[in-house]
Order: sequence, then structure tokens, then C-alpha cells
Amino acid sequence: MIVVHHLNNSRSQRVLWLLEELGLAYEIVRYERDRKTMLAPPSLRAVHPLGKSPVITDGDVTVAESGAILEYLVETYGQGRLVPKAGTADKRRWTYFMHYAEGSAMTPLLMKLVFDRVESSPMPFFVKPIARGIAQKVKSAYINPQIEAHLDYLEGELGKTEWFAGAEFSAADVQMSFPLEAAAARGGLTRGRPRLAAFLERIHARPAYRRALEKGGPYELLK
Repeated sequence: MIVVHHLNNSRSQRVLWLLEELGLAYEIVRYERDRKTMLAPPSLRAVHPLGKSPVITDGDVTVAESGAILEYLVETYGQGRLVPKAGTADKRRWTYFMHYAEGSAMTPLLMKLVFDRVESSPMPFFVKPIARGIAQKVKSAYINPQIEAHLDYLEGELGKTEWFAGAEFSAADVQMSFPLEAAAARGGLTRGRPRLAAFLERIHARPAYRRALEKGGPYELLK
């Protein structure tokens, strides 16, 4: 039995969604973030040494990292579903976006989250103006322009094909959902980029996505 070690408000929501798309049976073991630090609980280290989510167990197999988990699931149980045919241009796009989502797209979004927290975190009054000034400078000079560049790029890519790996929905779209939902929540993604907005509407309307959301529980990125 596939077991999803599911952390609230995390990338593991993508894993639940893919499992629902594939129609696979699975169990969920739930973990809650620390309300102050927002980190995963230490109990996750019993599953994987880094103590992070997502991670799945499938019998004696343990797989961590979103992209690796999604690839494992489609290769092991997909029977050709949700992945383009090998050797095609669509398969090359699929592989690219499976890695791009975390390797490139999430980097500036994570940096923005960190520097937003620097600005809002409690600190001595005499330090606060300095910390806020540094955070605002880094965001305006580097982070925000990087986010804009990635969103422009992705808007253009969805002008080439309906889905990220071609005409058909695939696991690459599941993988790309998290950075785009994060961008919509805190990275400036608005309806000013209609293709990306339409992509989010399409995935949120999928029955498998809705089932995964019901099973995974509250998902703050959607607020």
C-alpha cells in the first residue's frame, strides 16, 4: 500500500492529486506544521532523515522529493498515463518542467517568503528599520524581477501548448501547480497573465484535484 506522509499546506498535496488522477489506493499519515516556525514536526525524520514532506512509502520503498515521487508513481503504476511517449518533443518538455518547477520556478518564490517574514518578524525597534530596508532592497532589486521573468516565461510557454507538456494533461502539470499556486498566493500572479490564470482554473476544476483537496484537508495556498 502506498502511504503518503502528508504535511499540511505543503507540496505533498500534489502527490495526493496525482494518486487521485491515477485512481490508486493509498493511505495518508498526517503531520502538522509548528505554528511558530512553520516547519515540519521532528516525527517526519523517522520516515526520511531530512524530516521533510513530501515523502511516500510503498512497501519497502521510500521516495522523497516531489518530482521523484511523481515520476516513481507514473513509472510504476501509470501504465503510460500522464506521461508523453518516449523520444517525443512532448516528453522532453515533460522532463524539463518536472525539474524546472522546483529547480528554477520555486527559488525566487521561496526567497520572497523568507524576506517577507524578515520584514514582519518581531525584533528590537532599533533593528527593524535596517532589517526592513535590506529585505525591501533585495526584493525590489532581485527577487521580484526574477518572479516576473519566470511568470512571463511561463505565460509564453502556455501560448505554445494547452498544457505544459503538450496537448494532453500530464504529471508535469501536477508538478507545475505548486509554484503557480504559490505565485498566485504571494508572488504577484494575477489575471494580467490570462493563460496562467486559465491554467489554474482548469486544474482546480478537475475532479481528481477536488478529491485530493477533500482528503488532504485545508490548503492555505488557495487563499
